Formats: sequence, C-alpha cells, structure tokens
Amino acid sequence: MVPGMARDQLRPVVRLRSTAGTGYTYVTRKNRRNDPDRLTLRKYDPVVRRHVDFREER
Repeated sequence: MVPGMARDQLRPVVRLRSTAGTGYTYVTRKNRRNDPDRLTLRKYDPVVRRHVDFREER
C-alpha cells in the first residue's frame, strides 16, 4: 500500500474559478464525503476587486 493514497482519494485538490469571468482561480482541497457535488465558495477576486462566487471546475 502506498502511503497517502487514501488521503488523496478522500480529499482531492480542486480548482475554484471565478464566476465574474476574469479567469482568476483558487486551489483548495475538499472532502468528498461532506461535499459530493460541486463546491461553491464566496471569495475575493482581485481583478474586479470585490467578493464573487467561485465554482469548482472539473
């Protein structure tokens, strides 16, 4: 068994893209058990200089 393999399957690295259309992204990890569908977080977009929704892209 490879160490860390189960951890990567349970908490994958996901990319959050701005819905403002600026192309700005954040990178985070998510728990697949708690959030099986796409993640949406409200974060700061420095291009438009305000908080907007960031959606998970696959």
